[in-house]
Amino acid sequence: MKRLISMDFGVYSTKELLQHGLSTWQIRRHAQTGLLTGLRRGWYATATADPDVVAAVRTGGVLACVSALRKHRLWVAPGYQQVHMRPTRDGELKSARACVGFGRPPTALTAVDPIPVALLSAARCMSGEHWIATCDSAMNNAGMTVPQMVSEMGDCAHRVSALLQRCDPDAQSGTESITRVRLRAEGFAVVVQPRVAGVGRTDLRIGRLIIECDSISHHTSLESYQNDRRRDRRALVDGWLTMRVTYDDVMYGWEGVLADIRAITRADRHRRR
Repeated sequence: MKRLISMDFGVYSTKELLQHGLSTWQIRRHAQTGLLTGLRRGWYATATADPDVVAAVRTGGVLACVSALRKHRLWVAPGYQQVHMRPTRDGELKSARACVGFGRPPTALTAVDPIPVALLSAARCMSGEHWIATCDSAMNNAGMTVPQMVSEMGDCAHRVSALLQRCDPDAQSGTESITRVRLRAEGFAVVVQPRVAGVGRTDLRIGRLIIECDSISHHTSLESYQNDRRRDRRALVDGWLTMRVTYDDVMYGWEGVLADIRAITRADRHRRR
């Protein structure tokens, strides 16, 4: 039982408990002694179970969509704070918060939907650019591939297939993903994670403009601060221009960022008055 308590989320179906080595008798015994709490028929929780997962299963479904993606520690844009859940195939879930994905919902094998299933549901709840950024995160951080996700999603709707074609496994952050998607939508030819001689790998490039998407967590140490300035000097010496944008710039001040990028990349910029 100690091994189960230490596992992720802490909510299991009877089938999972049996697969982990518990017998039917042991499951009943643990439920009687309080080591397991019955949430609904066929589902149990440990004392340390995640409260969001417990709520979803107790309501009659499983944790899904944006909430599941966040539990998998993927990058999720702001604005999706409510708990997202979906019904299982038996249609038990009776909640206004239920997410309706594309096609018939797959059988719930775990209390938290796996990444491909969660992405399939999230395609209805998230904006296109936010969905792409989270999918980039799944490919870059969780090591997933587009064929793998398509295989686990089943028959994807046209919208999902179209969004998958715009994803990029090389993207290193959600901010970078959204910047790329928005700039390409504006007609810019954006190169992702290009290597620049003397500088190293950079986030994005448009012509000779290098765009670095900075985050507080990765760019506030003294070493990172000094290294960024060294890279910027080297790039400038070699004829490159560097623009640094932050999470807040992209998420809450995009019009200003776009205006600056257009000003720098316009064809007649060298003809100063």
